[in-house]
Formats: sequence, C-alpha cells, structure tokens
Amino acid sequence: MGLASALASGDKQYQCLCGIDVHAHVIPAEFPAYIGANIPPDWPSMALVNACHKNVMIAGKNYRTVSDRCWDVPKRIADMNTMGLALQVVSPMPELLSYWMDINPAKVLLRYLNDQTAEMVSHSGGRLLGLGAVPLQDVDAAIDELHYVVKTLGLAGVEIGSNINGRPVGAPEFLPFFRAAESLGAAVFVHAIRPCGMDRLIGPPPLQQVLGYPSDVGLAAASVITTNLLEALPNLRIAFSHGGGTLASLLPRLQQGWQTFPALKEQVTVSPVEQAKKLFYDTLVFDTPTLKHLVAQFGKTQLMIGTDYPFNFHDKTPVASIDAAQFDAATRDLLLFQNAQRFLALPA
Repeated sequence: MGLASALASGDKQYQCLCGIDVHAHVIPAEFPAYIGANIPPDWPSMALVNACHKNVMIAGKNYRTVSDRCWDVPKRIADMNTMGLALQVVSPMPELLSYWMDINPAKVLLRYLNDQTAEMVSHSGGRLLGLGAVPLQDVDAAIDELHYVVKTLGLAGVEIGSNINGRPVGAPEFLPFFRAAESLGAAVFVHAIRPCGMDRLIGPPPLQQVLGYPSDVGLAAASVITTNLLEALPNLRIAFSHGGGTLASLLPRLQQGWQTFPALKEQVTVSPVEQAKKLFYDTLVFDTPTLKHLVAQFGKTQLMIGTDYPFNFHDKTPVASIDAAQFDAATRDLLLFQNAQRFLALPA
C-alpha cells in the first residue's frame, strides 16, 4: 500500500504517520564477488547466521551482525508504521563508504550500493527515499557518481563520512564536490565514520558508536563553520548526524574564541553561532533536555528526526521522543516533518 492510499483508507494505524526519518541505513542482502586479479582486503561479503541475520564480513572479520530489516523493505515499512513514520531516508551503513579502498574497486562497490538503494526505494510504494554514496577519496570521481545518484537514480542526495581518511569534511579540497552538490540541489548528510580519539577510549568496541561518533561529527561540523562553507555555497543543504555530536557544547567556546582572537575572526568571516543556525541536524540524542537545548542553540527550523534504524542502537520511538519535549504545535511539526521536507527539497 502506498502512503497516499494508506492515508486515504481512514485506517487509524496510518492516520498517525507523520514523521520523516532522515537517518536510517540499508545493507544489501548480498555483495557481488570481486572481479579482478587482486581482491581488495576491505571488499565486503555476507555470511549467513540464521533465517533473519547475516554477518557483514570485512577483511575476513565479522564487522557487524545485522538483521534482514537492512534489506527487507516490507519488514522495514511495517516497523515504520509502528514508529509513526511516513517516510524514511535510507543510506548505506557508513563503513561501506570505503574511502580507504583503491579508487577503482571503490567505484564498483559504491555503484552497486547506489543501485541497490535505488531498487529498495522503487519497491517501497513511496515510503522510502535514498541517499547514495560517493568515493570522496577522489573528488572528481565523487562528482561523477553524485551526478549518477541524482540525475540517473533520482535519489535525494548523498551520505558522506565525517572525515575522509582523516581529512574533515570542511577541508578545502572538498569544496568542488560541495559546489556540485549545491548545483544539483542534492542533500548532503554527514555521518560519523572511523572517528578520531579512539586511542583515548577504554572499554569494549561499541564505545566507538557511543562516544567516538559524536566527537567526530562535532569536529566535522566545526570544520564547515571555520572554513565558511555555507558562506561560499549559501544554497547547500548539509545535515549532521547524532544531533551534530559535540558541536552544541563546542559552539559557545568557538564563538567566544572568535570574539577574542583576531586570527580566528579573520579566518571565520561570519559569527560561528550564525553559521551553525544554517546547518541541519538530526534529533538522535536519546535525551529530552539535550533535544530542547539543540532547538534553543541551533533553531527550531534546523532539527529533523533521525533514528539510526535498523541497528540495535536506534531510537525506536522517534515521534514520542519529540513529544516528550512538549514543544508547541508549530515547532513539533517542524521537527517531525517540515524541516526534513526543506532539507530534502520535497513538496509540502
């Protein structure tokens, strides 16, 4: 059942669907065998666990055990109905972005991922939108794939990592890519990947997601501000996962530094606080006071639902998470769907 017909049916289950989730992931059920003389060590494959789960194998190790909701569109849509979501924007599991892979195999892998994402979207009855992946280790190749993603596949934009082999997204060498994204009207969603500071964490591997990801996203967002990216490209629509990570805590210090140090004020041409209010962020912070603080810090027009579905560390009740903050009705609608409509360039 498509969304329009579902809403028209009068079924109360569907009448409550209002949210647009901009942060959710897909993994294909299978990866193609590598065709070539030397298989890249990071070329992924799938290993069957049971009827509903597979292991994503990378470099001969189990990177993550995932459920069939990563590729089973009907099961995903059934979950969306219980979560109160009208639309979900799907993007690849970040580790599959493969910036560390040689460019030729990376291009093959990402083209396959983009085609698979578009196929899932096409079988969703209008309930899914897609973000593609591009090989940003080669900016020219990334621009070529961006055109394919937007013009040929009709996806809404792309997901990129918070750093590209250690270089933050605001680094000057990526400006041509962002210029192309602005020109094409493509939404850009920045997700944490291989974060810095892992040597400072003591504990099991999940701390990368729990603590490492927000730190790297915050620094990525700060790099966009300190390089004046949106001053150069005012129509670029760029969003940051996990509520912008640590940016909300860093921003007052960055603003004070901008007012204190002449060198910083010379580099950053517009107030950091003002620039931060032009970026988009998801709501995936797992805490009501933090969500309210983000709205106060960044503005009610810049926050959108993010769930990280279908991984186990996701927000299972995204609409309730927003309702818990007791925003007024206009702000609630902005966070639930109107800001996402603007970010994705969707009709009202």
